[in-house]
Amino acid sequence: MVKAIDDLYVYNKEGSSNLFQEAEEVIPGGVTANIKHFDPHPIFMKKGKGSRLIDVDNEEYIDYSLCYGALITGHGHPEVMKATSRQLMDSGTVIFGTPHELEITMAKKINELYPSMERIRYANSGTEANLLATRLAIAHTHKEKIAKFEGHYHGGLNNLLVSVNPSEANAGPAERPVSVYETDGIAEDERHNTIVLPFNDLDSTEKLLRKHADELAAVFIEPIQGGFIPATHEFIDGLRKLTEELNIVLIFDEVKTGFRVHLGGAQHIYDVKPDITTLGKVLGGGFPVGAIGGKKEIMDKSAANAKGDVFAVGSDSAATTDVVFHSGTYNGHPVVLAAGLETIELLEKDNLIDNLFANTMQLRRRLENLYAKYDIPMKAIGVGSIFNIVFTDEEVNNYRDLWNADMDLRKDIDMELLNLGIHVKPLNRYSMSTMHTLKDIDDTVNAHEKAITNVLGRRRR
Repeated sequence: MVKAIDDLYVYNKEGSSNLFQEAEEVIPGGVTANIKHFDPHPIFMKKGKGSRLIDVDNEEYIDYSLCYGALITGHGHPEVMKATSRQLMDSGTVIFGTPHELEITMAKKINELYPSMERIRYANSGTEANLLATRLAIAHTHKEKIAKFEGHYHGGLNNLLVSVNPSEANAGPAERPVSVYETDGIAEDERHNTIVLPFNDLDSTEKLLRKHADELAAVFIEPIQGGFIPATHEFIDGLRKLTEELNIVLIFDEVKTGFRVHLGGAQHIYDVKPDITTLGKVLGGGFPVGAIGGKKEIMDKSAANAKGDVFAVGSDSAATTDVVFHSGTYNGHPVVLAAGLETIELLEKDNLIDNLFANTMQLRRRLENLYAKYDIPMKAIGVGSIFNIVFTDEEVNNYRDLWNADMDLRKDIDMELLNLGIHVKPLNRYSMSTMHTLKDIDDTVNAHEKAITNVLGRRRR
């Protein structure tokens, strides 16, 4: 059980509590990725199948985290498991360390679904993909600064871990957001290379882009912020025209939205071609992956050649500066690509993705109706198979609009839901899978109703 003591929920989950204490002795903060942490401690899982997770205390959950959206076909989908096992058995090894045919097969499939990605390279995460995207943009434009939008996340890079979640006190004026760095350890001379833009405000964005046009190599954007707050079509169209006019590379970070809002990503919905796209999560079928693709003239700057081989002893060091360096031992890992290709193939079959979107919409609408019954203002905001629950009756068009939401109630509900067998990290978005059933939806709505009555009852005491 979970109970509230001085506004802090304390679990009676002995196994997770013990493991967390043990982890803290050898792992800083007890977790290997900061996103996995929440108070009083995260839940340690031991098994997953379909839409479900089982923790070390043998409690079962309907999972809406799905490894932060990566598992669109759920945990341990039999066809994905077969594809990875088959790749291992057929190849006789885990990895070749050389080019292999699946790299070409996957690149052709990505290009088919994302025509803007004319040439493609692989990485091991969305963060790595955005690192190469940054380097390519600077090489292409010969400009040094980057712009990003307030509230958007593009990985743990120095010049992008900026104004992801700034406080109202530090964020500055809405039309000219302040660049708020979200981590320690960034050198002072790096703290002036990122311009922060206001999402869904085209007039203010245009003023900032024109002011800094001679400095800006690229604009990074999550076309659907956080996977759930969509840009308006007018905003995306205007941004595309501006970046073309001003010689600024437009980079769509579709790590969250790729395959989850449409097989062809958000760019298909908006009918726009960015200069560079980065992908991750779903693309790996649950394995670590990243992909970078875009215009041939930009991507070819990373093309390896004998003269510019940084690893070749005695090579012409001057020639290496003509090539955008990109490498990685595990780039294009065959097992990862096998899992990703099987995942995409599943999504293309038998209207599977349409059914997934329909089930997601059903859950969203039923939850909104439930909260309305209790006179609690709530919007289930999202696109495709992703949504988030925001306790507000006001419009949500950007990060700052979330300041008007009741986050305390959201956290209380989320913690209560963990006690009732619904798994999503508190305050995080919901991701659906093809393995979620109508019964899962019924059980989830029922759990929300219990959470509402429990939380409201406790608040009245």
